[in-house]
Amino acid sequence: MANRHLARSLAMQALFEWDFNNYSGDRAEAAVARLAQEFAPGLDDLSFAKTLAGGVVSEKEKLDHIISKAAPDWPLPQIAIVDRNIIRLGLYELLFGNKGEVPARVAINESIELAKTFGGENSGRFVNGVLGAVYKEMGEPGKDDIPAKKKRPKDVPYEQMPIEKLVGAVVYCRAENEIFLALVHDVFSYWTLSKGHVEEKEDLLTATKREIKEELGLTITVGEAIGTNEYIASDPERGKIRKQVNYFLAESKVKTPLTIGPDKGGLLEAKWFPLEAVLDLKIYDDILPIITTAIKHLT
Repeated sequence: MANRHLARSLAMQALFEWDFNNYSGDRAEAAVARLAQEFAPGLDDLSFAKTLAGGVVSEKEKLDHIISKAAPDWPLPQIAIVDRNIIRLGLYELLFGNKGEVPARVAINESIELAKTFGGENSGRFVNGVLGAVYKEMGEPGKDDIPAKKKRPKDVPYEQMPIEKLVGAVVYCRAENEIFLALVHDVFSYWTLSKGHVEEKEDLLTATKREIKEELGLTITVGEAIGTNEYIASDPERGKIRKQVNYFLAESKVKTPLTIGPDKGGLLEAKWFPLEAVLDLKIYDDILPIITTAIKHLT
């Protein structure tokens, strides 16, 4: 398995050279052999790395078309060279690879690891978002292929699904004679609200303050409840779960720069927006009523 990971690293570096220098296709496979001599002298069998590099080159048009559909807000030339070639590599394994040797989820996880190693701070999240979107469009093949010890429980009726409580907030700040909202941007290119889990023995207001502090770095005063939403998520051990999010209106006294906290996967950035700009953003349908209600309260 370690050799496969090393082979993917070589293929990615070869594809980077091929893309950066606008080389012809045969140069990518040749680069694999040269890079192996320098960075992986102990790797005797280069067939897997060469197959990946050559496959990405030959299927480039198909792969790029899929990327443009999965990440419509990110034109391919605007995606970092490292990131786009890692995505091409992961997509090639997802669509054209041997599923018996490399399950879909393994291909995605390997790509995320490459992004964390060779890409920027947000590369892992971005690669995960694009490949995850394609994986869902494919019908999530192999998602139930888990070891017997971790077999997913049979789905139960909606009324019997376990419920998990979460909290979130529409965070606002009055500054510069305006009202601003703090929103987060996820890997699917939507602006949305900060939310998180309620820890054991924690009330909803305390949980909201903690989550906003951890996710945005803000100290807030939590106000009235402004709405709830619910969605169904799948847990590998518990099966399907109803996740219920309670949203509050919350004020930050200062409009400090926002930063995404560690371990907040799936989020790319956070930003303050004046009220008049918020409703022009790309926002999830189930989040829009929450934000609209908050704006009504604030105005």
